[in-house]
Amino acid sequence: MFDVKEELKKLPDSPGVYIMHDKADNIIYVGKAINLKRRVSSYFQTRPRSPKIEKMISLIDRFEYIMVESEMEAFVLECNLIKENRPKYNTMLMDDKTYPFVKITLFEKYPKIYLTRRHLKDGAKYFGPYTNVTAVREILKMFRKLYGYRTCDKKLDGTKTERPCLYHQVGECPGPCSGKVSEEEYKKGINEIVRFLEGDIEQVVKDLKAKMLKCSENMEFEQAAAYRDMLNNVEEMSQVQRVTASDEMNRDVIGIAMKDYKAIVQVFFIRSGKMVGREHYLLDAESDDRSEVAEEFIKQFYGGAAVIPKEILLSEEITEKDLTENWLSEKAGSKVRITTPVKGKKEKLVELAVENANNILVKDSEKLQREAERTTGAVEELKELLGLEDVIQGYEEDLSVEKNSASLGENLFRIESYDISNTSGFESVGSMVVYENGKPKKSDYRRFKIKTVQGPDDYASMKEVLTRRFAHAAKIDQREGFEKLPDLILMDGGRGQVNAALEVAESFGLNIRICGMVKDDHHRTRGLYFENEELPIDTSSECFKLITRIQDETHRFAIEYHKSLRSKAQVKSVLDDIEGIGPTRRRALITHFETITAIKEASVEELSKAPGMNAKAAQAVYDYFRK
Repeated sequence: MFDVKEELKKLPDSPGVYIMHDKADNIIYVGKAINLKRRVSSYFQTRPRSPKIEKMISLIDRFEYIMVESEMEAFVLECNLIKENRPKYNTMLMDDKTYPFVKITLFEKYPKIYLTRRHLKDGAKYFGPYTNVTAVREILKMFRKLYGYRTCDKKLDGTKTERPCLYHQVGECPGPCSGKVSEEEYKKGINEIVRFLEGDIEQVVKDLKAKMLKCSENMEFEQAAAYRDMLNNVEEMSQVQRVTASDEMNRDVIGIAMKDYKAIVQVFFIRSGKMVGREHYLLDAESDDRSEVAEEFIKQFYGGAAVIPKEILLSEEITEKDLTENWLSEKAGSKVRITTPVKGKKEKLVELAVENANNILVKDSEKLQREAERTTGAVEELKELLGLEDVIQGYEEDLSVEKNSASLGENLFRIESYDISNTSGFESVGSMVVYENGKPKKSDYRRFKIKTVQGPDDYASMKEVLTRRFAHAAKIDQREGFEKLPDLILMDGGRGQVNAALEVAESFGLNIRICGMVKDDHHRTRGLYFENEELPIDTSSECFKLITRIQDETHRFAIEYHKSLRSKAQVKSVLDDIEGIGPTRRRALITHFETITAIKEASVEELSKAPGMNAKAAQAVYDYFRK
């Protein structure tokens, strides 16, 4: 249970980003703060607010946060998380034009430099995004004065010459269009700018300080002040934005904190150079050696990962680095590097991950332990009950599908649960709910509209759902999100549902354990039907609570889909089959009579009074309902 008052006490007095969740664990708001404690606490204080904010606050069930070093870092991270998660109450921040990049067209003979808010894969070099647009503009002006570069769109190949523009005359462009500068000489200035934007600022700072001092000595105070302003912009722009990398490499950043053989591993996921999410894991360590914990974590975490990044930044050196890199590279199909940085931007990223891990270890270890008992602990109880501790699932050799093999200190145990929902066979649908290591994985939930079964035949409907699901996985009819196979399937029923599912699995050559959730007279699970016998469950155990949550979630997901289809189809199926009644007249009838029953009972005269209706159409509706 999330205790708001207790969690507010744990908030640090530091900059960061906070993330608000609702009861369904959806992210509804992402915000930034100079002081997390003060900002987040303000939401739970009585004060006048707009109706929209009041509504958002009423939906908050829990919150989490990520600490950073500065407001600028919080600003960039906030933008990245909003774009990734698209929270309902952040609509004012959803503009893709939030932050600009500096673009250098290195693919051209004479590259140009300018600001852009679009990041394209066109061979150009991009730097950013930058939150302080004014500072970036001033720095680009400074570069034009120091080195000169073009911003025009002329196609220059070095063969044609023309009269240079005004920028050349004022010394801000060397004039490649006029042939006054060679390609090599022009690119010297461009290379200096690239080095600066990549973080090598020492030479530029040194030159600016020297010019400022010289102007001051010559009593040219106005010019000295201009150089001072340039220096300020340089320092602001070059401030290490540790949550954003200037390259576009995909990397994971891993930081470890330990105490009393408990380890918190914090992982930052950086994609295309921007941090898009983070996750932390609680481990019971066999050793207090962080290096051993790091090595074990990598093996288990990436053992079944669908995506392995090009680079993994670690807070600890590992002993079998070369072997681990080769293993990861083979799994990824491309070179993977493991690095423990000791300086620069990457080292700052690792520091940030460790800092967040330490914060969680100090303030949330007990809560994480309870969560572990509720999720992975419950899964262990279930595996023990069913005797699945060492079971290896998967396709037979001729239908080979890569299977997740391991995660955090244990096998990544994937449970899929299925249910059928219909009203007397009308708009029959199936639901597939996924839990991994005891937690719902909503991105893998799937819904099925039954296509081949007529009437209320749940067994046949379940066979269709599972056939389609396994066909997708076997790449017979591949669909994204079906690649992983379950270790256990839970059916909402007993012997009949289990046998139907086993028949489909065997037809695909699968060896997946399938278990039925046997219900009592109150429609609550009383035991599990597995391998031709009913196994009782302790109703006070975490295992039972997990199964109940899965059952309820599977019902909810199926019923919501069925209701949505039924509400849409009710009007369509009744009125759209009547000759002469199209969408316009259908809407008019529903608006005029409000219910289908009222339309059925109306006379021809009453029907003809609805907007858009005539005597012929009214007669057609009247006759249809009396056949």
